[in-house]
Amino acid sequence: MPVLSVMKLSMWFGDRELFSEMSFDVDSREKVGLIGRNGVGKTTLFKLITGELEPSSGTVSTQKGLNVGYMEQHACSVGGRTIYDELESVFDSLKKTEYEIEHITREIDELSKAHKDSPELNALIERQTRLIESFESDGGLTYKSRTRAALVGLGFKESEFSMPTRALSGGQRSKLSLLKLLLSGSDLLLLDEPTNHLDISSVQWLEGFLRDFKGAMIIVSHDRYFLDAVTDKTVEIEHGKCMSYKGSYSEFIKKKQAFVDAQKNKYENDMKEIHRIEGIIEQQRRWNRERNIRMAESKQKEIDRIASQLVVPDSELENMRISFDPRRESGNDVLSVKGLSKAFGDKKLFDNVGFELKKGERVFILGDNGCGKTTLFRILNRRQYADRGEFTFGVNVDLGYFDQMQEDLDLNNTAIDEIWNTYPFLTETRIRSSLAAFLFKGDEVFKPLSSMSGGERARISLLKLMLGGYNLLLLDEPTNHLDASSREALEDTLAGFEGTLLIISHDRYFINKLADRVLVMSPDGVVGYLGNYDSYLEKTASPADSPFFKKAEKQQKAPNEYQLRKQQQSEERKRKTQLARAEAEIERLEGEIASLEEELADEAVQSDYEKLIALTSSLEEKHTELEGLYETWAQLQE
Repeated sequence: MPVLSVMKLSMWFGDRELFSEMSFDVDSREKVGLIGRNGVGKTTLFKLITGELEPSSGTVSTQKGLNVGYMEQHACSVGGRTIYDELESVFDSLKKTEYEIEHITREIDELSKAHKDSPELNALIERQTRLIESFESDGGLTYKSRTRAALVGLGFKESEFSMPTRALSGGQRSKLSLLKLLLSGSDLLLLDEPTNHLDISSVQWLEGFLRDFKGAMIIVSHDRYFLDAVTDKTVEIEHGKCMSYKGSYSEFIKKKQAFVDAQKNKYENDMKEIHRIEGIIEQQRRWNRERNIRMAESKQKEIDRIASQLVVPDSELENMRISFDPRRESGNDVLSVKGLSKAFGDKKLFDNVGFELKKGERVFILGDNGCGKTTLFRILNRRQYADRGEFTFGVNVDLGYFDQMQEDLDLNNTAIDEIWNTYPFLTETRIRSSLAAFLFKGDEVFKPLSSMSGGERARISLLKLMLGGYNLLLLDEPTNHLDASSREALEDTLAGFEGTLLIISHDRYFINKLADRVLVMSPDGVVGYLGNYDSYLEKTASPADSPFFKKAEKQQKAPNEYQLRKQQQSEERKRKTQLARAEAEIERLEGEIASLEEELADEAVQSDYEKLIALTSSLEEKHTELEGLYETWAQLQE
């Protein structure tokens, strides 16, 4: 049964029609990927669903009592609350119930001590029982462990839990807002680019959480690998209309192409038939006998019938036309990096980074946020200095750099001025035709960069790179801000690039299409793996976790399906048992930690040096044990 129904929804802004007659349903546990180019109205649709905007026509209906969660509604405060307290605030109603249970329990104890078997005592016991049942069924026993596990899963360190939210960066605040939404208990989640600001390990945790989520969700994302991992239905907005497909993003691409091809073939066949019949009509009219005239009239009716059912295919949307053509060929040895190290004060970013890059290679650098990938690129571009180590470029290497922070753009410039200032020797005709290839046409070439979106600025940066004729491209998150069609245009271009590529990216779909080698970066250096992202996963994961193993398992017919099903059911029961044990252990440890912290706060203990050391040591051990349990809990959840 649908929890959300969108019926004949249309939206106008002044004279501009954003979309019209849009209809689709979302069922109770459906995970829907909402896709389309930037500006087609995906975020507007979310605001129509939440009631923030009113549609020009049509309706949005939700199931009675449906709790809809949208990230903007769960924005984190910038007050004095800590990260942990801010996230735990989503469980305020549970905490209130917990406090009430404790208060009633004290009252019951007092009445019991007075040996009063009274109606008041019985009423309190009944009230306590109802509250405990409600508290447990709503997840009251695990809300603290869920809070901690979610923070760890999305990349917050235990040492950061006590940090005030006002000290967080924009990206950290976005992550915290996302976590508040995920834990909010909503029946329908509206997620707008949830993987922004997340590194690959955090995205993997999010994928596991969303796969296990019991409600429905609509996800706007340009991360195609993420959509494949999570969604089971795809809704695309294109040409102001929407089409709904069962299946993930990759399945949608195949189904859409088949539909477009079939529509195009039918149109061409119908037009051929109309032209054939028109030839017959012309011939019959030339003969001009009564029988021929009747035949011509009959054939005209046939044309009218075909024409009335004729569906003209939508014109294909224009894509960027990119062409990276090196002005000369480099030597075989392109880049040698040896023992590079970098730290900022006491914070070590990376140490002993070393690798070789050969002509024609397409190498991707992976690693968690903060491990120094961008700093490494800035060192290679001589925008920063390494503390130790060295690097050398080979013969005839021309280096081009795409900076994800877009610091090379002058936001005071218009699009045409930005290109002309960089390449003053180019003619206006060449610059305007190049801008048109990157979808800047007409008056758009005079648009100031300061008023452009992130995607538009990324296109300007890519155009500047394209015109440079470089044979070594260092690309730092080049697909950020690009929609799916622009990403695909970039992928196709780079696949045919005759130079060498070194790319930082969290876009696993992009990595899979291009990489022939992966370098995984950590504070201790880099480790290399031949192949793309899935190949790297296969080599580093246990066989049961390998995506290739899972694909083969799906394709291979089981020798005994009954036994396999039983085995899977048994494994699932074991997982649930282990999960329950982990949650119980977490609750126990949290209770012990709370008791120890209470003891440490005692003035008598504060003056007893030996006891203070013993308690502090015990507290550290229990915190370490608890951290391990959180990791186990997160793995079992996934």
